[in-house]
Amino acid sequence: MRNSGNTILITGGGSGIGAAWAHALYEAGNQVIIAGRRQDALDAVVAAHPGMAAMTLDMEDPEAIVAFANKLIADFPALNAVLLNAGIMVAEEKIDLAIAEATIATNLLGPIRLAHALLPHLEAQPAATILTVSSGLAFVPLAATPTYSATKAAIHGWSLAMREQLKGGSVEVVEIVPPGVQTDLMPGHAQNNDMMKLADFIAETMALLQQEPTPPEIHVERVKFLSEATQRGDFAQVFAMLNGAH
Repeated sequence: MRNSGNTILITGGGSGIGAAWAHALYEAGNQVIIAGRRQDALDAVVAAHPGMAAMTLDMEDPEAIVAFANKLIADFPALNAVLLNAGIMVAEEKIDLAIAEATIATNLLGPIRLAHALLPHLEAQPAATILTVSSGLAFVPLAATPTYSATKAAIHGWSLAMREQLKGGSVEVVEIVPPGVQTDLMPGHAQNNDMMKLADFIAETMALLQQEPTPPEIHVERVKFLSEATQRGDFAQVFAMLNGAH
């Protein structure tokens, strides 16, 4: 992925990691379009960045995603990157079907649907990038959020497979693997000192993204406790620590 000069869409760009990435990628010299459900949140991000654009999008709505993609391409024909960041994380007591279905629709089906709608356009560009966002919980699941953990594991597997399918073409697939970060993704996260500071996460992620060539997976040091547990051979211990077992 080029360091600057891209035209990049960021879903979930109105808050949290998405808004912070929007700021960092804008400052690096890219045309940035942010998308999300809440127009007021999008407007607040755009107000601080002349030339940044915003479009509303409901990642749970298949028809809305198609219409959004068509308008995006028409308005920004130079689009050559998409950061599939939008996601929800909700605790579940045993199986909460409403939460599970909404989480799957937003975190898994939404990115796949949007990538499907944009892929022909991206493949026509000289160089393009699909950036997915999984999680350390893709590698070691959190019992309190089973469906969130499952969707992120699915995004990891999907990223691996799509990278293989698209190799040799103009579209690269880069997976970003965040640890717990101080945002409002879940109640209490922003104030939790066990989470990584947002500014530190963005700075380390941007440094990794700017390497040449871009690594296929972006793992900040903080997430490797989870993401490398299996290869270290201590998955059971890490799972127990994460889930409060003694």
